[in-house]
Amino acid sequence: MKQLLAMISVSTLVVFTSAHATSWQALPDKAPAPANNPTTAAKVELGKTLYFDPRISSTGTVSCNSCHNVMEGGDDSRPNSMGVNGQTGGRGAPTVWNAAFYSTQFWDGRANTLEDQAKGPMTNPIEMGMKNHDLVMQRVRSMDGYKTMFKTAFGDSKMTIDQAAMAIAAYERTLITPDSAYDRYVKGDKKALTSQQVKGMNLFAELGCTSCHSGPAFNGQAGVKLGTPVLMKFPTFTDNSYVKKYDLASDKGRENVTGKADDNNLFRTPTLRNIAVTAPYFHNGKVVTLDEAVKVMAKTQLNIDLNASQAKNLVAFLESLTGPFPQQTMPRLPVTSGKSVVVE
Repeated sequence: MKQLLAMISVSTLVVFTSAHATSWQALPDKAPAPANNPTTAAKVELGKTLYFDPRISSTGTVSCNSCHNVMEGGDDSRPNSMGVNGQTGGRGAPTVWNAAFYSTQFWDGRANTLEDQAKGPMTNPIEMGMKNHDLVMQRVRSMDGYKTMFKTAFGDSKMTIDQAAMAIAAYERTLITPDSAYDRYVKGDKKALTSQQVKGMNLFAELGCTSCHSGPAFNGQAGVKLGTPVLMKFPTFTDNSYVKKYDLASDKGRENVTGKADDNNLFRTPTLRNIAVTAPYFHNGKVVTLDEAVKVMAKTQLNIDLNASQAKNLVAFLESLTGPFPQQTMPRLPVTSGKSVVVE
């Protein structure tokens, strides 16, 4: 147990007991919303439109959906996501599906809320490349169709970056996938899982995977105060071939945010929901298959060498965490008449 707890940053103020680690929980049917940003249909519609609009990037080519594709697994299937002018960063895009169940956002937990996260990529020079948020909103305000949408969603015509972020966050809180085979099983339908998946589920707990990947979202963040990073040391055990093969230790993780050496290689514990459809794996996207990913995790986090049968059983269980995706339709974006908002 000491080795398992060593994987979790002491800054999280979260302690997992053995009882907690084996408590199987279904995903809620509705994502929580903060008191200052209740979810409304008008906000969701506005947020969805902004989410799909590439014109809020400097080149007019990158939208939120470019890297977090809700028509698929909520990611972009790339090792490193591509932003404006073909630039790529050092990390893969985490899935947006079920992001509402995180206590912090980004791999290093640098954003406290979905609202905070929504603003970040817009002005990142590699991602959406806008010089500042004022220019983002200048473009949005220049498209007449958005004026009515903001007024309907917020009751005024201010059209601020905070309102835009609140709307995007409201849309993202609709992107949840309850009712997976696993959810039905823990709710009482004992036929929902195959015998192999049940074996994998039991093995998942026996090996200690639930020490970090606990709770309904399998991210260890259930009941954690919003804004509290739940971080995992990755890799924990470095004396193995996987660390060098997949370059797992070169990214300093949380240390890049805080500058503290103690935060080296600390990353937010990712959800395992829909993990079977969000390859490639880990922060740098170096591992291509789920079978390999579970072997890497077992060795680097638990110092356990899985045999082929164990890996297959774990993969089978993880596949049961894929839920039905809510139907998504592409929004009609506000048009600009006789002018371009991208080319000046």
